Amino acid sequence: MRPLAEIFSQGEEIIRGQVLDTNANWLSQQLTQLGFQVKRHTAVGDNLTDLIELLQNIAERADCCICTGGLGPTLDDLTAQAVAAAFGRPLHMDEVALQQIKQYFAHRQRDMADSNRKQAMFPQGASRLDNLWGTAPGFALKQQRCRFFFTPGVPSEMKGMFGEWIKPQLLDQFTLQPDHLLIIRTFGTGESDLQQQVQTVSLPPDVSLGFWTSPDENQVKLCFPAGYDETHMMETGQQVAEHIGDTVFAIDLNAQGQNHLLTVLDEVMSARQLTLAIAESASHGLIATKLMRAPWLQSSLFQSDVSSLIQQFSQAQSDNTENMAAHCAQQLQQQSTCKLALVQLHQDSPQHARVIYNALYTPDGLRCSQRTLAGNPARQQHQAAIAALDLLRRYLQNKCL
Repeated sequence: MRPLAEIFSQGEEIIRGQVLDTNANWLSQQLTQLGFQVKRHTAVGDNLTDLIELLQNIAERADCCICTGGLGPTLDDLTAQAVAAAFGRPLHMDEVALQQIKQYFAHRQRDMADSNRKQAMFPQGASRLDNLWGTAPGFALKQQRCRFFFTPGVPSEMKGMFGEWIKPQLLDQFTLQPDHLLIIRTFGTGESDLQQQVQTVSLPPDVSLGFWTSPDENQVKLCFPAGYDETHMMETGQQVAEHIGDTVFAIDLNAQGQNHLLTVLDEVMSARQLTLAIAESASHGLIATKLMRAPWLQSSLFQSDVSSLIQQFSQAQSDNTENMAAHCAQQLQQQSTCKLALVQLHQDSPQHARVIYNALYTPDGLRCSQRTLAGNPARQQHQAAIAALDLLRRYLQNKCL
């Protein structure tokens, strides 16, 4: 059975939404990859009673807890005080920590305020976690079944301390066997449709199935228990992908690939030494922005007005926007001499929806797609860009099969 872990963030700015708690997200990934089962994320404001109660509860139910924030020099930094009260561990001055804090200010030719002495006060029995990236050292202790680690809330400091001190201790103190996560990345199929496609696949009984959605992709997640044969994992993933179809653009095992859509495009375009020209409307230049570091993007054009964009390639106008997109793509390829030319046009429809027409000119002929977009303008812009890039991806991957 995997050990249970919790993540606890302290700070009024977090619960009020002034600061996004990226620490909890990052720590969850790290702990899960090590082999912990992360059970809870908890955020508490600057309230001593709430902090004490939470710490006491965690000590009874978790094997490991990483706490971030509340180690600063001001009155609202209450973590050490809360630990002392929750566990009956009086605060004591750590002289080594105090000297480290003094040196931090001395190296920067600044006077240390007397309030910074507070940052060297640790609960009785705690071990110091040196902070090589800031002023506030952290500390660690074991209370009941739980091993607690306390770090500053500054992400760079927390990450440095986790890698330098906390991770080695976790590997030494726990027997960890991480599960394996296989992610099937798709675009163009919603969660409910993915579930319907996947439910016909007979998965091994010890494999759990999950889904996750974002503006860029929808994921099917297969979680395999520790020790599962990698070949069998990939075979199962391929079986699921075949049931989904060509909306699948990558399969990642244990986050080894991180094959996002742009990564897949870059790898194939570079390997085949292809070049691309684009002309876009509904995406308002976002396609070019997403590809700004791609050396194979040779030219880009943006016009929010579809008629103006069409006039760049043809004097003829037509009510058939799909045909015009195809014509413009052919003309763009001839003008640019790129191997591939991608054109996106759009039409507005009732209820603020927008229909986009993507046309990709290739040496093998035209590829076209159509998609109706809804939502606010920012969402429509983003979806328009990803839909156009996915048309390019489908052509490239089908050619590589």
